[in-house]
Amino acid sequence: MTKVFIDGRAGTTGLQIEGRMGLREDVSLIELPEAQKKDPSARKDAINAADIVFLCLPDQAAREAAAMLENPGTRIIDASTAHRTDPAWAYGFPELSPEHRKAVETARLVANPGCHATGFISLVYPLVRLGLISPDLSLTAHSITGYTGGGKKLIGEYESPDRDTEYDSPRHYGLTLNHKHIPEMMAVCGLRAKPIFCPIVCDFPQGMLVTVPLFLDSGQSVDSLKEAYRDFYQGQANIHVKDSPEGGFLGSNNVVGTNDLNIFVSGNETQAIVSAQFDNLGKGASGAAVQNMNIMLGLDENYGLI
Repeated sequence: MTKVFIDGRAGTTGLQIEGRMGLREDVSLIELPEAQKKDPSARKDAINAADIVFLCLPDQAAREAAAMLENPGTRIIDASTAHRTDPAWAYGFPELSPEHRKAVETARLVANPGCHATGFISLVYPLVRLGLISPDLSLTAHSITGYTGGGKKLIGEYESPDRDTEYDSPRHYGLTLNHKHIPEMMAVCGLRAKPIFCPIVCDFPQGMLVTVPLFLDSGQSVDSLKEAYRDFYQGQANIHVKDSPEGGFLGSNNVVGTNDLNIFVSGNETQAIVSAQFDNLGKGASGAAVQNMNIMLGLDENYGLI
């Protein structure tokens, strides 16, 4: 049995991971009594008694929890932003390259990608790696997300019977253009120009659609970009390159409840939009974390995932 401890299990990501662990017969959950869940000594003991620890905590608390690690056999998957650009931590996006997958397999410390960053990186990393865009290119991206990614406070606001009418419509946020996922996007993709990133929260629980617009260079086309993505992600179980919907509309919550990420390339002769469609709590959070755990344990990467 693999002993698993979820530090911060009361949060949205922690609850989703706990739900997936509860369906498995190969996992034993280490659980703390309610009175000890914030006790540093009890948490430290639980961390060092586990084979796999999921950190579902605010950034500073995640750093503090990681510093408690003493057992050389314990491995950590951090779902916070705290360690995503730290070279001491493997970046948990195995589909990006054989090197990324190998790093997850062998790592003691894995940083789980952010939800918005997952979509952006899935689209931009291949284009930079293949030389189809320059790392100096000034990019713009927008991301439509369900409200569950905002945590308990935002969920409470959206699900309150007395909520204000402003919650009825899509709402831009991160208006200072300094969203916390931007450093991760730049570091992983090797970008030298900071992208303009515009997240949008909508009145549905789960789902995400990240879109990056591009001007096509000479010799590029919508079809050639689509083929480039298909070749890049060939053989990956969770990333699928799809044809644009015939009706001309692309939804953001079509793959909720799965660990899939769908890529679409649309546009015309001179311009394109590339889009990543996935579940912000699936491939964008808890699903990716469980996938990384499976890889670390040498299991089928989608074991226990839909």
